[in-house]
Amino acid sequence: MPTNGSRGRRKLGVLFDVDGTLVDSSYLHTVAWWQAFRQAGLDIPMASIHRSVGMGGDKLLNRLLPPGRDTSRDASIMAAHGAVFSTFWPALRAFDGARDLLAQCYESGFAVALASSAREQDLQALRSTLRADSFIHAATSANDAKRSKPDPDILEAALDATGLQAGDVVYVGDAVWDVYAAARLGIPTIGLTCGGTGAAELLEAGAVEIRESPRDLLTNLRDSAIGKLATRP
Repeated sequence: MPTNGSRGRRKLGVLFDVDGTLVDSSYLHTVAWWQAFRQAGLDIPMASIHRSVGMGGDKLLNRLLPPGRDTSRDASIMAAHGAVFSTFWPALRAFDGARDLLAQCYESGFAVALASSAREQDLQALRSTLRADSFIHAATSANDAKRSKPDPDILEAALDATGLQAGDVVYVGDAVWDVYAAARLGIPTIGLTCGGTGAAELLEAGAVEIRESPRDLLTNLRDSAIGKLATRP
């Protein structure tokens, strides 16, 4: 859903994942999934769940649950996850520097888009936490994609919303699923470790550089892939 589109066409852009990248919510999702599984009588270790956070719910279930299972309960498990996660909305906090990073990218002339596969209602809660709508040109939710990460549909929707091509943008994410999705479109990804995935794993997935947090990226913005994009011929 495009926002603030009247502010003019921009030639370059930065796309941001939200959960675990701008907002400290990865472990809240882990707990929400764990409780949803427990409600269904399933015992899935939290470590396994956390390594899958960032995928769409359908793919997360396929990764964590046995093949050939009865899938008739999948919808209720995903609904339970959403219900539990919504109880955490008041506890959501933006990472230090997240709003400032969005503002700096905006002021530097980039189109700024949130390329999130969160449910629309969760995305609204995340955006309220960021308090940065004046620096955001577009945002996507699960409603904007047929297939979830690591498929690239969410990123394609963000590109369409900003009017940019894959070669015009950099993506910032915290999960290997973010990196895989961007790679399918040839978009370079800056990996942030604040979501709980280690630098080595993000680099192995294909991230072009690693930063600890939004604040770390902001501090080093000029030397980052974003800064290099801004100075390309």
